[in-house]
Amino acid sequence: MTDNPRALKLADRIKVIVATMLDTRVKDPRLGFVTITDVRVSGDLQHATVFYTVFGSEEEREGTAAALRSATGMLRREVGRQTGVRLTPTLEFIADAVPENARVIEDLLSEARGRDAELEKAKQGAAYAGDEDPYRKPREEELEDDADGEYRGGEGADEDPAAPGHDRA
Repeated sequence: MTDNPRALKLADRIKVIVATMLDTRVKDPRLGFVTITDVRVSGDLQHATVFYTVFGSEEEREGTAAALRSATGMLRREVGRQTGVRLTPTLEFIADAVPENARVIEDLLSEARGRDAELEKAKQGAAYAGDEDPYRKPREEELEDDADGEYRGGEGADEDPAAPGHDRA
């Protein structure tokens, strides 16, 4: 779908028309509990893809797909009548995969939560192999001279001790 404002407006209008028609005028017994999730219209306004979901079993989904195929002509005629566009777009119904994808993602998230819980249990009695914090801490000594007068770095070690303005006591 393009970002054509006219196509977006037509897609919204088709979504409302098809949902209303399925609710009020289509009396096919095969039609299950169907929800129109999205409509995408091509840039030239000639083709509309209608995405839908069906709540129920696999055979209810198949029956709904067959009912939508048989009602496509009547739905297209009503879309043409209510939108008033010069060329009525063809309608193609596609079962939306969002619910199945959401279920797969939810299964993966629950598996990850289970693994996190196992890891948390394993951490309960565990001890560090070395120190708790193996990283060196910065020295907190101030800049000092060695006993033999050699400069020893510390804070500000990048500075040249022989530079003017550097106090050496």
